[in-house]
Amino acid sequence: MSTLADRVTVDSAVLDVAEAVSRIEDGATLMVGGFGLVGAPLTLIEGLLAHTTAGNLTIISNNLGEPGRGLGRLLLEGRVRKAVGSYFTSNPDVVAAYQAGKLEIDLLPQGTLAEAIRAGGAGIGGFYTRTGWGTSLGEGREERTIRGEPHIYQESLRADVALVRARAADELGNLVYSKTARNFNPDMATAADLVIAEVDEVVPVGALDPEAIVTPHLFVDAVVLSDTVVLSGAAR
Repeated sequence: MSTLADRVTVDSAVLDVAEAVSRIEDGATLMVGGFGLVGAPLTLIEGLLAHTTAGNLTIISNNLGEPGRGLGRLLLEGRVRKAVGSYFTSNPDVVAAYQAGKLEIDLLPQGTLAEAIRAGGAGIGGFYTRTGWGTSLGEGREERTIRGEPHIYQESLRADVALVRARAADELGNLVYSKTARNFNPDMATAADLVIAEVDEVVPVGALDPEAIVTPHLFVDAVVLSDTVVLSGAAR
């Protein structure tokens, strides 16, 4: 009996890292998956440093890596103009760059960040939330009372490029994730004009359990094999 893979002619989405990141332009807005280094596309970040001169970047991510690692490397190389995220103090270099006036920061509560990304991928222009009302994060925001409670308006987020990390892909670009390394990655894959996925392995079409696929290939433009050494799942 023939399999799905036997019947499908595949236009493979798999590229080498240099070709994939060459599409990233100077001044681009990037969504980058990960929570710390967990679920971060470290090979793509290193490729961006090694194979492009793209700078003046706006990074939408939970945080900017760790000192000298992940997105922290991009920061130290002077490639990042602005960061949008929720947890920057894990990297002292971010604090130093902000205090020196070398980095703009847009701080969002973590749930608001996640929902703003999801809304951007769903075609929603923005939403109202109670989180942040009455604090400095809510200053200057549009306000509205809903069911007797004050809310502030949050515009949704979209990016030119999303760099995401998954466990595996098939040749078309369907993605499955690994446990908590999933984090922001699936939502980011819906909220950018160009999506590049870093994965541990690429399998033939039909090899992935359809019920396990989280990101359909229609969202994914390129797939790159990771060369990251995985330690206790930290990079996955």
